[in-house]
Amino acid sequence: MTELVALYGADGRPTGEVVTRARMRAENLCHAATAIVVRDSAGRVYVHRRTDTKDVYPGRYDFAAGGVLQAGEDPYESAVREVAEELGVTGADLRPLFEGDYADDHTRYHAYCYECTWDGPIRWQPEEVAWGEWVAPARLLEMLDELVFMPDTVANLRPWLDTLRTA
Repeated sequence: MTELVALYGADGRPTGEVVTRARMRAENLCHAATAIVVRDSAGRVYVHRRTDTKDVYPGRYDFAAGGVLQAGEDPYESAVREVAEELGVTGADLRPLFEGDYADDHTRYHAYCYECTWDGPIRWQPEEVAWGEWVAPARLLEMLDELVFMPDTVANLRPWLDTLRTA
């Protein structure tokens, strides 16, 4: 929680102020984060459950890897780092989907959303991922109503996920 994080303004850009991750979380300050949807060549999405020790929304299900940008870090480089750390996905071509914003009582951030195709092995980071499996988009949409998922991932990526059903 001592890592440094750049704060972001309402315009979705860095303000120039840098704080510790601990302060950012304690005061729910606006920062930047990445979200990377990992799909296989069959079109399935990798769904995982976060560990119970995560600092925000522990134990919830998610269909995106990702995390907080470190101060001075490029969003794409952060996305590459996060998907490698969390799921062991390395060397995949990350394609930008869109940017967006999310805010609730626990987190506020500017999101950089990506997707990639990966047919290699998934290697969880044990501190972050407790379970995971490949899921067809139609089944994932059903799961969103059955399980407790990350609210930010659902808010930012559900419209995109809905397009997969008709693709």
